[in-house]
This record gives sequence, structure tokens and C-alpha cells, in this order.
Amino acid sequence: MTNHNRPKFKLGKTVITPGGIDALSKSNQLPDPFLNRHITGDWGDICQEDAELNNQAIAHEGEEDKQMRVMSVYKTNKNETIWIITEWDRSVTTILLPNEY
Repeated sequence: MTNHNRPKFKLGKTVITPGGIDALSKSNQLPDPFLNRHITGDWGDICQEDAELNNQAIAHEGEEDKQMRVMSVYKTNKNETIWIITEWDRSVTTILLPNEY
């Protein structure tokens, strides 16, 4: 049995854009639950093709020449979409709004 709550990759430095801060503030939510979902492989509201790309991106974790960017999409409890993107080299993870990309 697989432990789905185990981190599957490193986040690196975590940053949040002004829009991300505003969205979480308006919804009275913290970033931690979203980051936990992201790091444990719950990609949120993405299509199956993008979920498969994420799974491929982390399949060779630790082999930098094979790692790829990881992206998740979530809705706040105010129904605002936030994205979480971890760069291919795991140096940084950004919480942002789609229009800030």
C-alpha cells in the first residue's frame, strides 16, 4: 500500500505573489494545505494529461536531467483559482494567480 501523504518531491524556496496573498487572505486560508496537496501528488483541478506530465516530472526525482516542472491548480473557498508551480530544478515553488504567470 502506498503512502499518499508522503512528500513526492522537494519544494525548494516557497514564494507567493501579491495576487496569491490576496486570494488566500480573502478566503481566510493559509497556503500550507495547498502546498501539502501539491507536494503529495494531489494536483487539484488539472486535466488527466497534465496530471500525467506531473507524474512523469517526479518519476525521476533527484535526477536533475530528467526532472520537469510540476504544476497544480486549486480553488480557494471563495472559488478563486490559484496555481502552484515548482520549477524543474526544485529551487523554488510559487503560489500565484493564473493572470500572474
